[in-house]
Amino acid sequence: MQAPLILASASPRRRELLLEAGYRFEVDPSDVVEPDPAPGDSPVEYAIRLAWRKAHAVAARRGAGLILAADTVCAVGPEILNKPIDRADAERMIRLQEGRDTEVVTGLCLYRADRQAWVGAAERSIVRFRPLTDVERAAYLDSNRWEGKSGGYGVQDRDPFVSVSRGSFSNVVGLPMERLAGLLAEFPRLAT
Repeated sequence: MQAPLILASASPRRRELLLEAGYRFEVDPSDVVEPDPAPGDSPVEYAIRLAWRKAHAVAARRGAGLILAADTVCAVGPEILNKPIDRADAERMIRLQEGRDTEVVTGLCLYRADRQAWVGAAERSIVRFRPLTDVERAAYLDSNRWEGKSGGYGVQDRDPFVSVSRGSFSNVVGLPMERLAGLLAEFPRLAT
């Protein structure tokens, strides 16, 4: 018997990616509070830990099903950039990334609720962030498109100042579809 796939996220971008790939799934957001990274956390460790926490919370609530959770962060060197808390935080993040290659990491967790079995993985991509003029930066910040987006931008919004230079586009959007397909194929015991 196939366990139902349950997306532990309210992200419309993750839902869209799964639908486009032909997956059948339910949505049950985890509502887990995302804490700040612990001192010394790498982006990979932090993203995987958050994905696991989200999957575990939904698995505990549901008791059955294959829970899919993901968490995406941006990083500039050792600094992890979550979702901006306000306009000033978004501006700080944007300025930090301008003119640089930045890393986007998505942690994935597939958690089989009834067996308490899980597997995790991380996908890394590099995004090129071009320098902005003061006018471009202000217009972008005024648009509020930075809200709810790691690093303060969304490549799926076709923001003209970011481009994926290496790695998975869907990873930068928030759900690395290639890695997800690989995990499902590699660990079929979780789905059946």
